[in-house]
Amino acid sequence: MTRSPAPLPSPERRRHLREAASLTQAQVARRIGVTRGTVRAWESGRTTPRGSGREAYADLLTSLTRTVATVKTATPAKADKTVKADKVTNTQETAPPTRMTVSPPQQPAPPAATAAPAGLTPAQAFDALYAFCAPALVRQTYLLSGRRELARESVERAFQLAWQRWPEVAVDPDPAGWVRATAYEYALSPWHRFRPRYRHPEPPPADAADRALLDTLLTLPAPYRRTLLLYDGVGLDLPETAAETEASTPAAAGRLLHARAAVAARLPGLAEPAELHRRLAEVASAQRLRAAGPPAVRAGGERRARFWTRAAIAVTVAIIGATALTVRTAPTRYEPPVPAGETVQGVPRRAAPGTLSGKELKLRAKLRSGIQHGPQRLIPLPG
Repeated sequence: MTRSPAPLPSPERRRHLREAASLTQAQVARRIGVTRGTVRAWESGRTTPRGSGREAYADLLTSLTRTVATVKTATPAKADKTVKADKVTNTQETAPPTRMTVSPPQQPAPPAATAAPAGLTPAQAFDALYAFCAPALVRQTYLLSGRRELARESVERAFQLAWQRWPEVAVDPDPAGWVRATAYEYALSPWHRFRPRYRHPEPPPADAADRALLDTLLTLPAPYRRTLLLYDGVGLDLPETAAETEASTPAAAGRLLHARAAVAARLPGLAEPAELHRRLAEVASAQRLRAAGPPAVRAGGERRARFWTRAAIAVTVAIIGATALTVRTAPTRYEPPVPAGETVQGVPRRAAPGTLSGKELKLRAKLRSGIQHGPQRLIPLPG
């Protein structure tokens, strides 16, 4: 009697399980003993595993399902669609030290594993999400901005905002994607150029090749750089990249091709996407980028929320006080305005000067002739 073939999940589910465990297709192929093209065909649904390869593949997927279910309990999420989260890391046991991989996302799990444990508090769920995503997100924002301090600040601000909106973020289908988008927006904000601490560039990477790649990335426009990082660095597919960059899929594809061409023009050795992916991981992993602890981030977010709450209260009190003062000093009765001027009747109009009459001319001549020879006084003569 032969044993019935082990059941396998759908091709899409296979791909998400592999990505959730931060494994590449080549790593899965080495574990099973097949080629990378075979794994790609299994995940796309073009072929079906058979024989011993099927059994080994089914055992691997079963172990990955248990791993995803364990991670799923750390952060509650809706199970309405399959999503991915990103992570640039070199700490996976199965990946080379310089490999950029995708971290375990909030993957839809069986109904028994979709709910968080009864004793899991919001702070514990937030800490699990932070520990899960923050280290990789700092490396990604460093590639995006070229500044170590700005990368750490962007990730901390994103998680502080997530903690302030935790009821909303906790039930989001992709909490890691929500935080990633917020961190990217903060890191790419054009207002940083006006801050005194960011007016001068930071020391570049020590390695010349890393320095050349980072300089090439920073010469790209921000939307092109973000699209390249999401697609070739994080590993999102084109529709997800377009959705996160708020662009159409054709526009995202155009940006990606333009960014790749710009990088290949300056660095011909990175014309292949696989080589570009590897080099992005190496540059990100070569920097000492550490994020603050989850409690410190939560405390900073709470302090910021208290500050803005008090500022809003102070502004409200000032407005109320100004309104009360205006009401107190305003007139209590109506004072009509001064009416416009009216014409006064019975007063003759003032005549304008004109030509002198003959009599007036004689008088003027007489007056002028009488005072020419001394200080005599004019005395009226009798008529």
